[in-house]
Amino acid sequence: MTQQTFRLPASGLHPSLFVRRQPLAGAPAVLYVHGATFPSALSVGFDFGGGSWLDDFNARGFDAWAFDFAGFGESGRYCAMTVPADRYPPLGRAPEAAQQIEAVLGLIEREAGPRRVALVAHSWGSMPASLAAGARPDRVARLVLFAPIARRTGGAASTLPAWADVTTEAQQARFVEDVPPGHPPVLVAFERWAPAYLASDPEARTRTPPAVRIPNGPRADNLDAWAGRLAWDPGRLTCPVSIVRGAWDSLCRDADAAMLLGAATSAPARRDHKLAAGTHLMHLETGRRVLYQAVGHALQGETP
Repeated sequence: MTQQTFRLPASGLHPSLFVRRQPLAGAPAVLYVHGATFPSALSVGFDFGGGSWLDDFNARGFDAWAFDFAGFGESGRYCAMTVPADRYPPLGRAPEAAQQIEAVLGLIEREAGPRRVALVAHSWGSMPASLAAGARPDRVARLVLFAPIARRTGGAASTLPAWADVTTEAQQARFVEDVPPGHPPVLVAFERWAPAYLASDPEARTRTPPAVRIPNGPRADNLDAWAGRLAWDPGRLTCPVSIVRGAWDSLCRDADAAMLLGAATSAPARRDHKLAAGTHLMHLETGRRVLYQAVGHALQGETP
């Protein structure tokens, strides 16, 4: 389908932001918020077969939006990503990323008119998305958290440097690690996804081995959450909240979903949907259509 693209200009130390829209005139808007290691074109915008998730949002009657956080994909890079990583703390932490979401919500309002927008956020993206929803309840209609990261105890706090380089081999190993032994593979189209991932960073193929450079703020936020310090307060949410997750997801377990929803005491509706045969990366898997359907129901306030 036809897409529109926008670029929010850099401001001070904050890089420019790339935003894409797959429009459906007059329809309610949904904004997809990506996770810690790959941008929107490799998640909601990638066609794994039979159309992308953006296509599915349109088919369900939504004006579909997505963007790349600073340091990812087609957005600008932090200057600190060009110097040794140990010179700076992790880049792109959740509070700054939440400001980027608010900037995109402002763009949606300017382009599509005043409206409250539904947010669909994956993994670490649940942190800035929830911060933005808590700070701007006037702009956020509903929050759908796909495989969110929750507060745990006993982990080690973050000591990460500013950025990290991630190879396609590391991504593949992470993508398949939660599939039960002996189960047929569920990851799809990786032979197309991997080169597209490297292409998301113009410098990736100049490194040995080829690797995409990403800000480490998201990973640092995850580690801090598992050490007991979650970047946001679920009690501040005043919109309906749904969690959608795969049954094999080791990063969003039953206790994690219960922690988040149990603390979201001001949300008018709270739902947890656990889907069979899916991992933390279910949107890259054979079960992605089941995920799309469950998220679509959640956006409509329905139980799958």
